[in-house]
Amino acid sequence: MENTTKHGLIASVARATGLTQAEIRIAVEELLEVFAEELEKGRTIELRGFGTFYVRERKARPARNPKTGEVVPLKRRMVPLFKFSSELRKRVDGGVRVGRAAGRAAVSKK
Repeated sequence: MENTTKHGLIASVARATGLTQAEIRIAVEELLEVFAEELEKGRTIELRGFGTFYVRERKARPARNPKTGEVVPLKRRMVPLFKFSSELRKRVDGGVRVGRAAGRAAVSKK
């Protein structure tokens, strides 16, 4: 299974829309920056049919260095998380298309 990079996503969107990769790159970079800013503020980002990005607090706790066995205190921290939607889960699990993607698939099969 291959990974997709940001560059690969930009190229795919450029092919699908007819816009240039430079135009798509600007949009993607800006979108990612807005996501990061919203998460920094502790806000939730909901993308219906895809999933939700959110931030959760991890409490301070003692941890152990596996090499030395030494106890190391971990500070309280905020971590970004993603919860996928049921539509995305179904699509990944069984290839079931929902929403806009289902419409495109139906049109292309005719």
